[in-house]
Amino acid sequence: MPTAAPPVRPVTLDEIYAARERIRGVITRTPLIKFRHGTPAPEIWLKLDNLQPINAFKIRGAANAVAMLTPEERAKGVWTISAGNAGQGVAFAAGEYGIPCTVVAIETAPETKIERMRNLGARIVKLPFDVAWRAMDERAVEGVEGTFIHPFDDHNFIAGNASLGLEILEDLPSVRTVIAAIGGGGLVSGIGSSIRQLAPHVKILGAEPETAAPGARSFEKGSAQAFQEFQPSFVDGAGGKSVFPRMWERMQGIVDGSIVVTLDETKRAMRMVAEKVRVIAEGAGALSVAAALSGKAEGPIVAVISGGNIDLKKFAELVI
Repeated sequence: MPTAAPPVRPVTLDEIYAARERIRGVITRTPLIKFRHGTPAPEIWLKLDNLQPINAFKIRGAANAVAMLTPEERAKGVWTISAGNAGQGVAFAAGEYGIPCTVVAIETAPETKIERMRNLGARIVKLPFDVAWRAMDERAVEGVEGTFIHPFDDHNFIAGNASLGLEILEDLPSVRTVIAAIGGGGLVSGIGSSIRQLAPHVKILGAEPETAAPGARSFEKGSAQAFQEFQPSFVDGAGGKSVFPRMWERMQGIVDGSIVVTLDETKRAMRMVAEKVRVIAEGAGALSVAAALSGKAEGPIVAVISGGNIDLKKFAELVI
């Protein structure tokens, strides 16, 4: 049976600072490094959140959401829906508290991510993309019990993600633009929640692949939109078939737009990061770098590398 979601409300600075303290012992404060990409402009810095314990930013939100569960909610076990990174985050955080975890995995999720979730103790239930996407809205899957942790449309999850924005401002006060991939919208909403309140002059932009760019269309139309031309690709951790109306509501006033990049530009960004920084970015993690290199944003730019969970053989095929 579908479960009603609580009303959307802004994430306060007090909640963000509290989340940072709450998750301090679980996450890593990741480095911010200058990207020497070979041309004088734009000035780009890389926020390496692919260096988190699960190699993805999702541990920030998951750790905060799980930590804030009541004893009764924990006793039921937890479950989430994921293409891989959110599932790893929730499974890792649940393991810290000894809580059973189930991940409803989208069938197109790479086997590498499925295996990592299993290794973290998660029970895996696979569903087709459309069924899983609908379940994220309904917050229910037949036969799956426990306390649901939404992979992006969750207030406490977003508060945890917002800790990333605090770190960016502390490490690079001169930043003019922050770019992060848009999947469900929880990362860019979290970053925007902290930075907009502390440095309202900084632009917050999403990045999406040309094959799955409902965010850019939504900003163009001024309302939450579907993306009928959706095509699955190696960018499995970002992009979608639509922007959820609740997430569109969360982005209002804190996210300024979204830059669409081609799959070839994304592959080039993955290769450049590997060559110049010796860091592996998955497709979704490289979207922000491709967008920063497009010339459509003002520097200094911080490009958030949101994840690095990709099979090494697949990575080599894409970048060589």
